[in-house]
Amino acid sequence: MMRPITHSLTDNNNQESDMTRLTREQLTELATLSYFGNVDKKNMQQVLDCCHEDVEFTIQTDNLTHSGHVGVRKMFENLFSGYEEIWHGDFEVAADETTQTVCARFNVYLKDYQGNETRLRNCNFWYVEEGKFRRVFVFMSGENVLR
Repeated sequence: MMRPITHSLTDNNNQESDMTRLTREQLTELATLSYFGNVDKKNMQQVLDCCHEDVEFTIQTDNLTHSGHVGVRKMFENLFSGYEEIWHGDFEVAADETTQTVCARFNVYLKDYQGNETRLRNCNFWYVEEGKFRRVFVFMSGENVLR
């Protein structure tokens, strides 16, 4: 389990505020293990736990945005019910501690209940605030499976 690092930052009014900031390794783990690891296992609550309640999840290649836990839950309910097998891997990750952002290029394998296979090469961009995804942008190489 990753433990976020908490830094005390000073804003323009010289008031201190605590802000959870993840290390590069923690950002990578959040995207690949906590998020995709649980997507692949169809663990809905653990997937949602990676996101803020008001997360914006945009499939950029389909001009579609799912808003908040309600929208993201519906999106994943559709994915989970449509595919018997889900796998994300072969990650190529760039994570920036300063901006709390992660980018990953990865492969996707899906098998539906009729045995049809889908293979994609996707890229995601995650914007993290206080240890959770605030915004997510998905670029898919094929048809959108996140409706």
